[in-house]
Amino acid sequence: MALAAGDAKGKSKANAPEQTSERTPLLQGEASQSTLLSDIVIDAENAGARHRLRSTLTLVFFTSLFLCLLIFAVIVLFAYSFASTLSDVSPQDLLEKGIVFEGPNRVDVLNATDGGIWINVDARVGIDAGSILGVNSEDDEGTLKGAWKSMGRLGVRLIKTVSADLSAVYIYSFTQALLGVVSLEPLELPITANPPCNNSWLTPVSIPLFIQPTNNSSDLAQFVNDSWREGVVSVHAVVPNVDIWGGNVNRNSWRSVLKLSEKDLGVQAMLQLPPIPGLPFPGSGEPFPPFSKLVALRDFYIASSPGGLVLQAHASAVNPAPPTLEVTVPSLPFIVSVPGAGDTLVPLASVHTEPFSLTHPTISILISGHVLPLSPEATGPLSIFVSRYLSLQHNPISIASPLFPSLVIDAEFPSPDTRPDILRNVTIRNMRVKPNSTGNGLLASGEVFARLVLPKGMNFSMDVRRVFPNILVFDGDVPESAANVTITSRNGSCTILPDPLPPRAFGHICPEEWLKAASTYDGSEDGGSAFLVTASIVNVPIQVLPGREQEFSNFVSKVIFSSKGALAGLQGIASIGVHIVSLPFEGGGENSEFVLDGLPLRGVVRIGKKFSL
Repeated sequence: MALAAGDAKGKSKANAPEQTSERTPLLQGEASQSTLLSDIVIDAENAGARHRLRSTLTLVFFTSLFLCLLIFAVIVLFAYSFASTLSDVSPQDLLEKGIVFEGPNRVDVLNATDGGIWINVDARVGIDAGSILGVNSEDDEGTLKGAWKSMGRLGVRLIKTVSADLSAVYIYSFTQALLGVVSLEPLELPITANPPCNNSWLTPVSIPLFIQPTNNSSDLAQFVNDSWREGVVSVHAVVPNVDIWGGNVNRNSWRSVLKLSEKDLGVQAMLQLPPIPGLPFPGSGEPFPPFSKLVALRDFYIASSPGGLVLQAHASAVNPAPPTLEVTVPSLPFIVSVPGAGDTLVPLASVHTEPFSLTHPTISILISGHVLPLSPEATGPLSIFVSRYLSLQHNPISIASPLFPSLVIDAEFPSPDTRPDILRNVTIRNMRVKPNSTGNGLLASGEVFARLVLPKGMNFSMDVRRVFPNILVFDGDVPESAANVTITSRNGSCTILPDPLPPRAFGHICPEEWLKAASTYDGSEDGGSAFLVTASIVNVPIQVLPGREQEFSNFVSKVIFSSKGALAGLQGIASIGVHIVSLPFEGGGENSEFVLDGLPLRGVVRIGKKFSL
């Protein structure tokens, strides 16, 4: 047991740490001290590295912060300088120095509605912001001013685009008459610094515009006449509000803080009128040509249809646009009216143009439409219109559009180049004559026969219901010297005979009332419908012309004593009352008719021995 206890004690001592005593070896103590010193040195080096790293990071942070603040300050300073310079820019400088415009090279009329016209203008536009701000490069490069300009050009490149919002543009003539109002959506345009000398830097743009012309036709006509007489188009544009800002139209970037606002901005614009082929030189003092000189009716076509009278026409117009400008126009509606009683207008036709382009040197326009329902009061003006047309007289008309009801253009409907030969092959069949009870002249009976051929383009059906002849009777055929002799009458009444009377004329046929007539369709001739017209005459007087008693006596002698009878020439005019099939009248109006006056006629008739006392 004593041994066990001794062993346990010995083990306990063995497990206890060794203690240093005076007998401990010296090397063992020196090794322990060296290890401790090494640890202290490593800790000191680590602490120094951490300190140096912390110092470096702090230096980098504050340096970066300083640089950011410096850059921000420069940007703010530049922005402030830019905004200050921009605010000092006058509208005149903006227009004269900044905006460079080339064109337009194309104009498309998109639509016409609500008293205005939507058009789209293609052009090339650029804004020389360097000139506006004064930062374009010059001979001061390398100086402080040159460095500042370089920063300005850099700023222009950073901004890239500017946007503008114009409330509306009011266009006035130089006499301060309002010509129209132009509205447009906000625009976004690129800006440039140091552009080249040519226009290669301009950007193509497509700008939709809504133009509302004035309703005062007189002001527009006066403006056109004044501009043509002076040779210069001079207008004054006023914009109540203009807002300009940097960046796009949505204002969703920092660039929009740069902005400029103007109120009641006024701009004067002048344009030299170029010469237009076929018209007097603008600025020569001659008045602006009438509408008939600008638009020529090449041909037209009128035909009956189940729905009424349909119209088609082909017109040509002078193209005033320069050759470099392309213009397209959609279908546009118009109402054509003729003068009525007093200052009233009688709407005659509703037409529309087919889409067309402005070609050079003239524009070709196709027109389609139909005759409007006419009131009974319209027959008189329509009769005058057709009679003037057949007599080679221009007809005044008025042209308006439902899109611009207050804007009316006065024009002329041209007459044909030569007088249409309407009544042909005129004769009196089975003509019988007898002395007048008054002893002055003869009484004629028989059947008037004629072929009525409408002018080219008139291919409608009609019914000739009555005729009123006004005819000179000649002994023999009508001499050529009497070809230009005119006789006038209107609506069933004879007027003064020509003075002097043509040779060999001895009698005058003018009934006291209209003669009933009938007609049948006889195909087409010379591009117009043809009809056979007949009318019976019973005891119609042939009055002896003043001073032509001898010619009358000679003619009667031929009738009585010649085996072949006597040949009588007929020359004069006639009025006819017609009803045009499919011509619409308000409330039906099947019995409505209108009168054609002044239809020239020429014929011959042989009178035999059917002479009764």
